[in-house]
Amino acid sequence: MPGIEALVASKEIVVVCGPGGVGKTSLAAAIAAMAAAHHGGRVLVLTVDPARRLAQALGLTMPPDGHSAPDRRAALPRAQQVPVRAFTEAGAGPRGQLWAEMLDTKLGWDNLVSRHAPDQATAKRILDNPLYQNISGRFVQSHDYIAVERLYELHSEGDYDLIVVDTPPTRNAVDFLLAPERMSDFFSSRLLRVLTVPYRSRFVDLASRPFYYVADRVLGTQFLEDIAEFFILFQTLSEGFVQRALEVERLLADRRTTFVVVSTLEPVPVREAEAFIRLLPAKKLHLGGLVLNRALPSYLTEGALADRAERLGAQAASLAVQLCAPGAPLEDYEPALVEGVLAEIGANFNNIAVVAKREAAQRAELSRAYDVVTSVPELDEDIHDLAGVLALGRHVW
Repeated sequence: MPGIEALVASKEIVVVCGPGGVGKTSLAAAIAAMAAAHHGGRVLVLTVDPARRLAQALGLTMPPDGHSAPDRRAALPRAQQVPVRAFTEAGAGPRGQLWAEMLDTKLGWDNLVSRHAPDQATAKRILDNPLYQNISGRFVQSHDYIAVERLYELHSEGDYDLIVVDTPPTRNAVDFLLAPERMSDFFSSRLLRVLTVPYRSRFVDLASRPFYYVADRVLGTQFLEDIAEFFILFQTLSEGFVQRALEVERLLADRRTTFVVVSTLEPVPVREAEAFIRLLPAKKLHLGGLVLNRALPSYLTEGALADRAERLGAQAASLAVQLCAPGAPLEDYEPALVEGVLAEIGANFNNIAVVAKREAAQRAELSRAYDVVTSVPELDEDIHDLAGVLALGRHVW
């Protein structure tokens, strides 16, 4: 069965996606780090919201608190190279370079407006509009669309041999796939026409007049004018946005792009991951593999260990007497207390073993359904350096 290493070697873009809270960010970084260490070339991981420890492990400069939008570009460089020294200290001499970039949603929208506006004056009016400034980083599907837009931009520039994308945390994993389509729909929606008609024409439809009267009383004239100006100006971007959304969709469906779905084996994440996987063929997208994160280790299903745990519970009383005898390791403890601890350890092991067997059956079933299925065990500690990122990567490589 092919693994993640062979998959990555044949692709230019790897999109790491799945439900929220399953470890996508760490695994995206791990896959990129392994590719840089073993395959060479220039590898970029585009990450959305890394934990501070992971950001430090990748050498990412976190912007100081209090930076305003105009100076964010100076505060946070786009792509930053992970120092070769970090690989050396982790015992891995990289064949290539690892770069990392944090997605800045607000900056991404500003760049899109500047690119698609018909002229600089229109771009400035949009960027200065109070409504735009308040909601540009909080549009519905905003993170998802900016992530695929930035991916398209990076791939078009051609500076990297491999781009690994950590998809944004969303309510539903499929939001990432639908973001370009929804953006196109937004620009052609009836909502834009309804909001802008009264400010384009002196005549307002009698049916809609009560709505605008109430809105004016509640929200105020200035707020309605800001809304109208925002959407009227935004419509000037429509053609460019729709065209770019189509180009982004084509890139995601390109044979050089693959999707790696990450999930845990808990019921809700598995259902969401399977729903995401079912959508991929409908969108003509390539499923590269499924990574089952934080899985219980397979040794928990071994019969010999289960027998020992059962004996530990059954013989807890006699073992406690031996351990608490004079000169024994636990001579300072009461035998009854030690007996209770030993019995609980045996019972807990058996309970965990039941879950481990259930997970093993799930993994076997998923392995029959998909070509590449990899399991990653629950790690003992958080990732705090590149050695930890690479250790995680070895589990999927």
